[in-house]
Amino acid sequence: MHVFFAAIGTETNTFSPLPTSLASFKDRDYYPAGTHPGKPTFLSAPLHILRERCAERGWALSEGMIAAAQPSGITTREAYETLRDELLADLTKAMPVDMVVLGMHGAMVADGYDDCEGDVLERVRAIVGPKIVVGAELDLHAHLSPLMVAQANVLVLYKEYPHTDILARAKELVDLCIATYEKKITPVAALVDCHMITPIHTTREPGASVVKRLQSFEGQNGILSVSVAHGFATGDVPEMGTKVLVYSDADQIGAQTLARQLADELIAMRESLRVPYRTIDEALDEALNSPVGPVVLADRADNPGSGAVGDGTFMLQRCLERKIDNAAIGPFWDPVAARIAFDAGVGANLMMRLGGKIGPLSGQPVDVRCTVKALKREMSMTSLSGGQTPLGDCALVDAAGIEIVLTSNRNQAMNIDLFTQLGCDIAKKKIVIVKSAQHFYASFSTIAKQVIYVGGKGVATPDWKTLTYNKIRRPKWPLDE
Repeated sequence: MHVFFAAIGTETNTFSPLPTSLASFKDRDYYPAGTHPGKPTFLSAPLHILRERCAERGWALSEGMIAAAQPSGITTREAYETLRDELLADLTKAMPVDMVVLGMHGAMVADGYDDCEGDVLERVRAIVGPKIVVGAELDLHAHLSPLMVAQANVLVLYKEYPHTDILARAKELVDLCIATYEKKITPVAALVDCHMITPIHTTREPGASVVKRLQSFEGQNGILSVSVAHGFATGDVPEMGTKVLVYSDADQIGAQTLARQLADELIAMRESLRVPYRTIDEALDEALNSPVGPVVLADRADNPGSGAVGDGTFMLQRCLERKIDNAAIGPFWDPVAARIAFDAGVGANLMMRLGGKIGPLSGQPVDVRCTVKALKREMSMTSLSGGQTPLGDCALVDAAGIEIVLTSNRNQAMNIDLFTQLGCDIAKKKIVIVKSAQHFYASFSTIAKQVIYVGGKGVATPDWKTLTYNKIRRPKWPLDE
């Protein structure tokens, strides 16, 4: 028995001004074949399950290239084709194989390729042939396409948002692939389009119950796996949207019936699944009126995890205008300002120009006097899978009572150690503003007395009706009521 694993992916915001290049992958996660470390990185969770399973069974495991980039704009053709061809070359070198398992995101878009994952799976299938088991783990923000489903034996998506179940879903995927190889099951798929786009926060109702309902069918009446692709609204591609994917054991009608049923249930509850976004001033008013803190405000429109820049100044500017203090903001991507803080040194007091550097949806640069409170080179933040996410050289500066974490690498807030490593005690703050949509919740909810989701201007705005779509299939709720 010979198993092959590789990974390639990013989440593409087609409205973002930041191109995703080869350097974008090498700045985050790029491991040539056979060089991946022992701890999980983005997209590598199935590899760690495979290492365990193959060691237990005495199977051979070939580890191909693993490449992942921070969500940004469209991937360049050079970057995508170079990395894709490296993955395919690794697979060809490893042949013959009995199983291929891949780590992918599901919403990667490149110049000339609206469905990168479908393209990769189709090319993998052409190399290994129709009888080899092919499976992949995907993010639930995937553009789940019929091509992807047709070329794989099994696709398993994360169920939780924030994605606290990455390793659990990797285990599910690997075990389903092994069972398929051993001919214990024959997965057949049904994919149903809900004709809507609905991110589901599984940390609150009714989203939490949706996950429990999906899992209640698995292992019953021949149902092997149930996934919901929430979709990724800032990806303007034909397959964008919320979809239900069901695998059953050789029962096509059963899979189709359940997929249709679950899709209809999601459509019926779509209004209750909406995220309750506030304007900036509404969110600040509500936070200031809260009897206790900290109140965590999620700056969704400037979420780097959705391809936004992370240097948006709209919330910072309003806090300064309203003379709000005892607050913290992070991560704020500004490598120039971070460099200046390092040059000035801890304790320095100087005028700094913060953010607003990339485009109009980043807001205007903010000129403010800052005190440098802490510096840390090559700082990392704990990720959802327990690994480490590099933030580069980071500085903590105080601007009129607002402590700001300046980072050299773009990323969203995922763990409170983003602040605490620099000595910022966010548990004592009245307001904590995080540049994140939802992944912050797992960690920050441990200290937050209240969480408020903020909309507004930005590359990752939740006000999708302000975006100009050219490729998505319409009608699609809530764009089309």
